[in-house]
Amino acid sequence: MSEISSAPKRVLAVANQKGGVGKTTTAINLGTALAAVGEKVLILDADPQGNASTGLGVAKTRRTTTLYDVLVRGAALRSAVVETAVPGLHLVPADADLSGAEIELSQHARRSYRLREALAALSGGETGAYDYVLIDCPPSLNLLTVNAMTAAHAVLVPLQCEFFALEGLTQLMRTVELVRGSLNPSLEIQGVVLTMYDRRNSLSEQVAADVRAHFGDKVYDAVIPRNVRVSEAPSFGKPALIYDLKCSGSQAYLRLAREVVRRESARRTKANAA
Repeated sequence: MSEISSAPKRVLAVANQKGGVGKTTTAINLGTALAAVGEKVLILDADPQGNASTGLGVAKTRRTTTLYDVLVRGAALRSAVVETAVPGLHLVPADADLSGAEIELSQHARRSYRLREALAALSGGETGAYDYVLIDCPPSLNLLTVNAMTAAHAVLVPLQCEFFALEGLTQLMRTVELVRGSLNPSLEIQGVVLTMYDRRNSLSEQVAADVRAHFGDKVYDAVIPRNVRVSEAPSFGKPALIYDLKCSGSQAYLRLAREVVRRESARRTKANAA
């Protein structure tokens, strides 16, 4: 089995089986914010809708080699990497072909390890020097999500501050336990990001309080508010931080990035001391 220790420093699956929770928005803008604070970041677009690719302004004509080619055809991951308009932020794009990956990989003996093995080969040289790899997962439990969680060190969970949020989170935790039990014993929860928070809505307050009571310090202090500018940005092919750096959503993602880096530094210090 390939060891993900030879892969980039921290591989995070950005996942939630519930759709519409700000998952792709978080992958794009957290990646941009991490790059803005000096980290080298690679985003893997593992959703056949290709929204992360579109949101980062990567036109379909530039998606000559995609994650589909890596998973199904065995292309080297480095051959699929494209630059974005954000310095220090690269992308492996996706397109509709990825929707067929599950069927095409179903007979492959190591179908759940394809992404893990591709990342392990990304060691050495400039392309192996990423500080963070963020995998934007599809909003469902399928082979793409399983590949992402098998490849990841941890799962970062965007959680919408609305009524059904905790129900979706329960389903996700079951999936994490299943992957941990059979494919990736070291998989952990990196953290929970509260998204689409509306301070005028008492329900947002209640959901946030419930999540913090259940997950404690796994919930990030930074909270992502509902913000029109963040919603507009993808239609211009830009992360919110490029579209409008000063808006409340962009500033929240910058706070989140700093918190991720700070927590990761503390985790590494603790691990080295153990």
